[in-house]
Amino acid sequence: MTGTQDIVFAPLVPVLALWVLAALAAAMVALALWQGLRGWWLRGLAALAVLAALANPSLQNETREALSDIALVLVDDTASNRIGGRDAQTEAALAHLEGALADLAMDTRIVTVEDDAGNAGTQLNTALAEALADLPRDRLAGVFIVSDGQVHDADLPVSVPAPTHLLKTGLASDWDRRLIIRNAPAFAILGEPVTLTLKVEDQGAVPPDTSRFTTLRYSIDGAEEQSAMVPIGEEMELTVTLDRGGMNVLQFELDEAPGELTPRNNAAIVQINGVRDRLSVLLVSGEPNAGQRTWRNLLKSDPAVDLVHFTILRPPDRQDGVPVDELSLIAFPTRELFVEKIDEFDLIIFDRYRRRGILPNAYFSNIARYVEEGGALLVVGGPELAGAESIWRSPLGDIFPARPTARVIEQGFRPQITELGQRHPVTGGLQDQAPASEDGSPAWGRWFRQIEMEHERGQVVMTGVNDRPLLMLDRVGNGRLALLASDQTWLWDRGFEGGGPQLELLRRLAHWMMGEPELEEETLTATSEGNRITILRRTLRDEMGEVTITSPDSTETVTKLREDGPGEYRAEWDAPEVGLYRLSDGELDTVVALGPRAPREFEETIATSGHLRALVDSQRGGVVDLEDGMPDLRLVREGRTAAGRNWLGLTPRDAYLTTELRSAALLPGWLWLMLAAGFALCAWLREGRR
Repeated sequence: MTGTQDIVFAPLVPVLALWVLAALAAAMVALALWQGLRGWWLRGLAALAVLAALANPSLQNETREALSDIALVLVDDTASNRIGGRDAQTEAALAHLEGALADLAMDTRIVTVEDDAGNAGTQLNTALAEALADLPRDRLAGVFIVSDGQVHDADLPVSVPAPTHLLKTGLASDWDRRLIIRNAPAFAILGEPVTLTLKVEDQGAVPPDTSRFTTLRYSIDGAEEQSAMVPIGEEMELTVTLDRGGMNVLQFELDEAPGELTPRNNAAIVQINGVRDRLSVLLVSGEPNAGQRTWRNLLKSDPAVDLVHFTILRPPDRQDGVPVDELSLIAFPTRELFVEKIDEFDLIIFDRYRRRGILPNAYFSNIARYVEEGGALLVVGGPELAGAESIWRSPLGDIFPARPTARVIEQGFRPQITELGQRHPVTGGLQDQAPASEDGSPAWGRWFRQIEMEHERGQVVMTGVNDRPLLMLDRVGNGRLALLASDQTWLWDRGFEGGGPQLELLRRLAHWMMGEPELEEETLTATSEGNRITILRRTLRDEMGEVTITSPDSTETVTKLREDGPGEYRAEWDAPEVGLYRLSDGELDTVVALGPRAPREFEETIATSGHLRALVDSQRGGVVDLEDGMPDLRLVREGRTAAGRNWLGLTPRDAYLTTELRSAALLPGWLWLMLAAGFALCAWLREGRR
């Protein structure tokens, strides 16, 4: 406890009035002096006594409690400051500072700067600004930063009212090698080459005997690794071709070099979404029908589809002797479409088409070959599918999933999704898009015609009259074939009896046939958010077992899938670290990348003072390399240089807390009046004698 005494004033009149009275008193005394009055100085004392009484002086006694000065220590605990022995340097420096500051009777405040969850790097200036906001600035004697200097928010302005110092970790001999991905597109067209620009860079004190080449290994979606020798310090281009739609994960990795700081920045993960180029669809229609416009509108509304549409207008019962190759203004390009360029189409649709002698059996055989080698064929059947001119009676019949019985059922019925169809991605969930009827089935509008088919192979996903097959899907070789045994989908499009999900059904059907990944029956996918991996297994089976997860360090974890809906099984798993994870259920495999493509903490790993130099110099602080030893701490006056050879300074603040404040009048009011009257009387007596 300490005490101080001060004289303070609390004027009884406004200050301006007090100054006016003082001026008048001074003028009066000056006039008396000019006139030669012997009591002029007594007059002045009398006026001064009156002014003092009006100023109301008092004696103030203040009791103070001294407050300790504060030293702020920021400790960098991010990933880059935990490599190469820097964590041990940080711990030793922190222990030294705590001891030295305690000897100086400093109140030490320690703030730890940890890794940013959003891959923003070391946010040290942000942490400093937040810490200063919680501290009394008039007690801050100094700031010490224990870090490797790799700060990623150095451009954030921070006002520090005390000397700021950097205790830099790391060694002068540190060096590191990193892999840089210069450009990586978010999307790539399937089957077309995409070019990535890479660079291998060495940083720091690279040993002179280090090789100028290294091995780069890379893989796509966890497939077999490929390797190549690449130069160091030069940009290179790598061309890859994606053949799988959806997200593709590309992993690149360098061999670890002897003596480098860390291999964490020797790897990079790039995710590229594989998309198809414009899809080519051939629509061949028979005689005009109400459903023809439905297919055309659906395909023309998709900007990613190039549609080629031909309609055979000649009715089969017209016998006028005109050759079929002379019935149009331009010749029907049968050979060009079905022989020469058939492989350029992604999907062929036969909409109520019948054999009319225009397409010979050789062309149908070529269409069957096209399907088996990876093409897609959709057959929409009307009454002609059950007749003698049915395309089932061509070589295409060998790949059909069902055989027509020649019966056409003409009665109202509501299409139903089978139990298998509820698990199939083409029809799964469609029943939720309509209110349920009394028997629990979707209350869609009725259709009035169905071609009776005998199912032979493939999957029946929708049924019609008396549970007869209505929509069948099948894989033929490497291709796909769909058979719709009715031409009445247009009734849903017209909203008859409430309609139905016609647009969604046909869209899914077309996209499934063109191999869109999200409509595959058997898929294993994984997505990541933060450190959580969500696993989704889609299957047509009634149950699903477990998935084995292989971590970046080859550790295997088995997790069980739970049913999340018809044909869908899901699991969530918290990953322990960033990197590439491989998943397998024994049949399907996939990969998922967790974390950023290249963690920002490891973009630059060599310790430096450059990022913090402006902050340190602004307060006349200093930088100390911890590998040269621990610095001494000294007290320096404010405004003086606060750093020297192996020492760092703090500025004492002498802050205090007032615990008691007492005030008493310097003289009572009546005494001031007595003094003024006495001086005035003396002046009168002195001047009266004269």
